[in-house]
Amino acid sequence: MYLGSLDSTKGTAVKFGYSTITWGGVVGHPGGVTSIKDLFYMTHGDTKAAIRDIAAAGYQGTEVFDGNLAEFADSPEELLSVLAETGIQLVSVYTGANFIYDEILDDELYKIEQAALLAKKFGASRLVVGGGAKRPNGPQSDDFKKVGRGLDMAADIARTHGLESSFHPHLGTISETLEGFHKIMDSCSIGFCPDTAHLVASGIDPVAAIDKYGDRLKHVHFKDLSTKTGSFTPLGEGDIDFVAVLAAMRRASYDSWLLVELDAYAGDPKTAAEISKKYLEQLFAN
Repeated sequence: MYLGSLDSTKGTAVKFGYSTITWGGVVGHPGGVTSIKDLFYMTHGDTKAAIRDIAAAGYQGTEVFDGNLAEFADSPEELLSVLAETGIQLVSVYTGANFIYDEILDDELYKIEQAALLAKKFGASRLVVGGGAKRPNGPQSDDFKKVGRGLDMAADIARTHGLESSFHPHLGTISETLEGFHKIMDSCSIGFCPDTAHLVASGIDPVAAIDKYGDRLKHVHFKDLSTKTGSFTPLGEGDIDFVAVLAAMRRASYDSWLLVELDAYAGDPKTAAEISKKYLEQLFAN
């Protein structure tokens, strides 16, 4: 597979998107405090303004949280018109669950189905799923298998609604260690979405992870990390070896969407998107 050009007119299947997370940072919907079925992720930023900035920075697609789509559930044209105006494709929707608590699993799966329905309604093709709650006294022996079980249930829901799905290992969950990551991945068959910075911060080599699970690679998040400060950065301003990551993607024959993600930025979010876009141009030119 060819991963060499950023110009979509030259035949490469690789396209570049940018997540709206930078415009407001990620929070949880307050309704989820008392009602698990309503516990959506969301940002406090302006989703429509974010999409316009992402388009202006030269990207072709975006990823949003389930809760930000829920905001437009009763007025879909409000968001769909901005996507049409900018030519931005809604590629993926991020959702997640604890997965380890049997008594609330049905409600969590209900929430994931609502996320899948919203994704389909707004034209997305992918559902990205995080999860694996951390208990106060550490994971119980079967927690990893429970997460794997829940992820495969989420994958079934996504499939029912015509969506691809992938697991996003994340800091703050029981996947944030090499052992936990492998236990979860080996307990399920859902696709794999590596987030380069979350993996590195968890002590997991993203190149080794992609090489091991390349046959399940369905989605990719590029995020940089300063190992000195522990902070996420625009691409090229941290320490992650994206040349090696890209080589691993090529070995896995991945030739689809690459989503850039940055949780927060001290300056203008659009500036961060532009910095990462310039880095991608340099990376893929070599």
